[in-house]
Amino acid sequence: MLRYYEAHGLLNPPRTPSGYRSYGMNDVDTVDRILTLNNVGIPLASVSGLLTCVHPKTAKHPPCDALKEKITEHLAKIEGQLAALEATKKTLSEMIEA
Repeated sequence: MLRYYEAHGLLNPPRTPSGYRSYGMNDVDTVDRILTLNNVGIPLASVSGLLTCVHPKTAKHPPCDALKEKITEHLAKIEGQLAALEATKKTLSEMIEA
């Protein structure tokens, strides 16, 4: 995954003179933020613009407006999916009871 993140511009670790990637704590924090955003369903295409908004190690930093907007959009999408699933569940239950 690290090479994938690097290929998509999300991670840019320095290289040693022999060409090996040298990951530091900043890179570890960046990967943690990428995973935090991606694990809640925010696509990687949107992650790069939101990395500075996420501080997974502390709750002292509230999310920025861009992240709040993306979270609100994602929550709305999830609510729609839940409603569709509930309708499907109801239909299936009715089919069983018929």
